[in-house]
This record gives sequence, C-alpha cells and structure tokens, in this order.
Amino acid sequence: MSNSTETVQDTSEAVLEALKRLIEVVAKLRDPNEGCPWDLAQTPQTLIPYVIEEAYEVVDALRVGDADDLAEELGDLLLQVVLQAQIASEYGQFSLTEVADSITEKLIRRHPHVFGDVQVENVEQVRANWEQIKALEKGKTPEESQLLSHKLSQISRTLPPLMAGTKMSKKAAAAGLEWENVEEVWAKFQEELGEFKEALQTEDKNHQESELGDLLFTLINIARWYQLDPNEALQGTNNRFIQRLSKMEAFADRPLTEYTLDELDHLWKQAKKEIQESSQSIPN
Repeated sequence: MSNSTETVQDTSEAVLEALKRLIEVVAKLRDPNEGCPWDLAQTPQTLIPYVIEEAYEVVDALRVGDADDLAEELGDLLLQVVLQAQIASEYGQFSLTEVADSITEKLIRRHPHVFGDVQVENVEQVRANWEQIKALEKGKTPEESQLLSHKLSQISRTLPPLMAGTKMSKKAAAAGLEWENVEEVWAKFQEELGEFKEALQTEDKNHQESELGDLLFTLINIARWYQLDPNEALQGTNNRFIQRLSKMEAFADRPLTEYTLDELDHLWKQAKKEIQESSQSIPN
C-alpha cells in the first residue's frame, strides 16, 4: 500500500470522526431536556435567512481568497445542512444519511461518462447530458425541459432576484427576445422610469413595486448590453459606501446621529476626497 493511499484513508477517517462529532453536538443542542433554547425554537423556515447568509459569507470568503476564513465559513454553512437534517429527522422526514446518499446517487447518475460507459468529447456534451438527465429526474420530457419558460422559472425560484434577473435577461436575449440596438433599451428605460414615477403618485404599493421591478429589470438589460455585471456593480457600491462611512466615523468626534445634515454632508465629502487621494497615491 502506498503512502498516498494511507494518507487518503487517514484523512477520510478524520473527516468521518469530525462529522460524527458535529452531528452529536447539533443533536445535543436540539435535546428537548438539555438543549439550547434558541436551537430548540428553530424550524426549517426560521433558519432560511441563516442558510442564505452563510452561503453569501462563503462567497465573500472565496472572493477574498483567505483559506482560513473560507474553512470557517464552509463550517458555518455545513452547520445549516446538519441542523436542517436534524430537525427533519425529529419530524420523521429524513436524516443526514439520506441527504448524503441522495447527492451521491445524483452525482453518479448525472456523470455517466465517469461512472458509466457514455463517451463525451467536451464540456458542452457533459452539460447537455446533465440537463437531459435532470429533466428526466424531474418528470419532464426533453422537449419540456427545453422550453424557455421552464428554464427561466427554475432560475427565478432558486437564485436571488438580482442574480436571477441577470441570468434570465441573458437567456431571453439568446432566445431572440432582444432589442435591435442599445438606444431602444434606453428608450425602454425612460418609459419604465415614467411609469414608475406615475405609480408613486398613487397609494397602490403593489403597483409601485411592480413598476419598480420593471425599471430594475430594464437596468439589468442595459448592463448586459454594456457587458457589465449588476451584481458586482452593486457589491462594489455597497463596499464603497461602507468604506466612506468608516472614514466619516473616524473623522467624527461624536455619534453621527448628533450631526446636522449639512455637517454629515461635509464629513461625507471629506471621506470621499481622502479615499480618492489615497487610491491615487498607490503606485500601479
């Protein structure tokens, strides 16, 4: 037996032991008599915000590239999986064993070129096989699975709104639902902006939100025409806002709530100027 094989086996045993310990800790937290009141109060639905939050924190750690931070955030996300499985097992629905078995069987099923005798020549063929197998699993015919409405419905259900809108816009355009030129997109933006302003003159919140959604979706399309990523753009704005706010708080000698609007505006401009000067002084 080679040293590399022994290392893999040792690692596998350590992983299984670590997972076992995590499962036992989560079960203890959910113990009706000796568990944690907060954990006992949770349901699959109340944990939804934490699943989303932890997934985004994993994404942030991936962007930063900090391995230690990524390991920690992946652990937080793994906790959500184990906790959901623990609660489901208490309801008699399924256990973590079924969760692991399910994804393992799915991976084997959807990779017939690895675990079967199917031959593929490129990534495109792998993707096509994957989609066909997935459609059959969902009880859809190949024809139904290729319907644009079916694809967009899946995207809308499973992705955050901004990300879903971006992906839906690209797929719709690829299917021919596209403007002839960017000027037409800008005209659509002006149209939607006018309708949104009109909606704001009413007291119908549903109508206002509907028109706001149309306006945002048009902006997503404008971004696509200019090959810009709306998600990255908004993330960048969020980060810059936090950076400027941090500078404002550094300049301030009292809580920001005690400043007037004019004073806050001055602090904001001061923070923005210092950040710009600092970035310009950094050598390329």
